[in-house]
Amino acid sequence: MISARAKARDAAPTSRVMVVAILVSTVAFLDSTVVNLALPAIKRDLGGGLATQQWVVDGYLLALAATILPGGSISDLFGRVPVMRFGLAAFGTGSILAATATSPAMLISGRVVQGLGGAFLVPGSLALIDATFDRAERPAAIGSWTAWTGSAFAVGPLLGGLAVDLLSWRWIFVLGAAPIVIGFALTFWLCPMPGPAEHARVDVVGAALSAVGLSTTVFALIESQRRGWDDLLVTASTAVGVATLLAFVAWERRAPHPMLPLNLFANRNFAGANLMTAFVYGGLSMGSLSVALYVQEVAGYSATAAGLATLPSPIISFLFARRVGGSAARIGPRLFVMTGPLLAGVGYLLIRPAGHGFHVITDLLPGMIVVATGTVLTSTPLTALNLSSVEPAHGGIAAAIQNAVGRLSALIATACVGLIAASTLTDASFGRLLQVCAVLFFIAWAVGAIIVTNPTVAAEPVSCEVAAMCRDRHDAHPHLAGHF
Repeated sequence: MISARAKARDAAPTSRVMVVAILVSTVAFLDSTVVNLALPAIKRDLGGGLATQQWVVDGYLLALAATILPGGSISDLFGRVPVMRFGLAAFGTGSILAATATSPAMLISGRVVQGLGGAFLVPGSLALIDATFDRAERPAAIGSWTAWTGSAFAVGPLLGGLAVDLLSWRWIFVLGAAPIVIGFALTFWLCPMPGPAEHARVDVVGAALSAVGLSTTVFALIESQRRGWDDLLVTASTAVGVATLLAFVAWERRAPHPMLPLNLFANRNFAGANLMTAFVYGGLSMGSLSVALYVQEVAGYSATAAGLATLPSPIISFLFARRVGGSAARIGPRLFVMTGPLLAGVGYLLIRPAGHGFHVITDLLPGMIVVATGTVLTSTPLTALNLSSVEPAHGGIAAAIQNAVGRLSALIATACVGLIAASTLTDASFGRLLQVCAVLFFIAWAVGAIIVTNPTVAAEPVSCEVAAMCRDRHDAHPHLAGHF
């Protein structure tokens, strides 16, 4: 009988990559949503108002968005696996800090450290897939990645609700340690990957400009709710943020080793995929946070009940994401990235706020099912479209750019929740939030209709460098066989 250890050792290189990529990404995706349903409990325990709750979410998103571009660039330059291990270690450190927080400031600090670690995880995992699978099979592989990580993203609120109701909000960070430890151990299970680039150089100036520009801009968005737009600190932060981001673009145009190669945006599909990503993830983030807060704080449901309402998304994602990826590879992504956002937008309009007469099954669940269906039709083809628009050697930075766009959009959308709701969540303000979510998805549909085209895709083998390093399995992958 073959032992489990022997089976793991003999697993095909592509299977190894998928397991590690999914688990590592799950760490980041799960934590980005698991905290939402814990916000009311955190408020009761540590104090703070809506602005503090937003900073618990935005502290993570801000650090992630500010460092994900250099994270992708560093992954390309210094090797996927070592950078991934660093990200897992940093993420674990932030989780410990958050779990033991005794004040809002300490909790937010832990979330920031988690975000810094997460910036090195998702781009690296997608770059591993991009480098290991041939182009024809990449969409189906990304579909599998989306099915599992998307399920983690959506199941986060349910797990958070159970942890809050049965244990404590601190357990949402404690339980996250398990996949971190397992993911770190499994990175040693991968076959050797290409090492660091010779004379690797990091765009330090570009990284600093992007971090300062993003952090000051979002600080202004959040603090404007308490201080007002005419406050000196808010005005100064806005001016510094806009000026720094403009300086970042100017620097990247002339930098000898740019962190963000602007010429990538000359590709129509790459530009379209990232522009769609901005609106799709803005709508998703605003919608998930708004639903989580409304169901508990206005409708009066428990955290667990609110989490159960998110189940359509992980179920639909798990069942259909890989199939959607395979279908998009055969007939092209355009049909999917146009149909999906329309459905998701309609889904948000189907949700009916009704205050104390609000019933999750009749007023929320139908709309959430439609939103989940539209999201699944959109996410995998959109990711595959982004990666297929660049050479595999640029997979790390391409994944980082799309993730940075998505995280920045999510961060800004979260910061705008208080502005749209006028700092008070009611039936009327929740309705406005749902309408804004729908509009964001409809704009994404318009972008896809105008810009995105079906690429001409030809199967290509993985690089000789990667294939030569995976000699442990000659039958591992049909496109590897010719390299031995």
